[in-house]
Amino acid sequence: MKIRKLLSLLLSVLIALVVLTGSIAMPLLCRSFYYAHIGPMGLEDWGLTRAEIETAYNEMMDFCLGKREDFSAGVLAFSQSGADHFADVRGLFLLDLRVLKISVMALGFLLGWCMVGKVRPHRFLDRGPGFWAAAGLGVSFLAVGGLAALDFDRAFVIFHSIFFPGKDNWIFDWQTDPIILFLPQDFFRNCALLILGLLLLWCGALIAADSWARNGGKNR
Repeated sequence: MKIRKLLSLLLSVLIALVVLTGSIAMPLLCRSFYYAHIGPMGLEDWGLTRAEIETAYNEMMDFCLGKREDFSAGVLAFSQSGADHFADVRGLFLLDLRVLKISVMALGFLLGWCMVGKVRPHRFLDRGPGFWAAAGLGVSFLAVGGLAALDFDRAFVIFHSIFFPGKDNWIFDWQTDPIILFLPQDFFRNCALLILGLLLLWCGALIAADSWARNGGKNR
């Protein structure tokens, strides 16, 4: 069986991309995660019924996920500046989903090629691509998560300055864009925790799978 170092590097990158973009996609696609916050965060106290809040969120997310071309937030009014920010968010969301789709397809292709061509990735330091993908992601995001936990408010600002450079339309005035009342910062914090938790869970599973394969190979 042929062993390829480049194949190992490619698989590591693709696995890391699938885990990262897949973890980010979860709170984007799982709307029940937002619904679960409506009661505990007291969002109905702002004057809308639960049904109206869900409709506003669904229409906003439909726009951000490319399911509709015009921005809308149910019965809530919005400014052009607010709509422009959600257009920027739409670009990031769709980018994540595209990278996830392409990475899954490329990973599937490479794994199929390995089986058909009888090719095996090189194990650097006797560790497979899954281990290195998990180790890189895990260490990086534990560090980022630790820093964010120290001051989430500052991390929130830094995040927006990185992904929306030169713009301040992400700073909403609730009087012109009342949607912000129904998207409290605590919800975004919980989204970040969900993403981090899923990412670390996958990293742990990949490391465990690699250790199992390593020990199994030695026992055979």
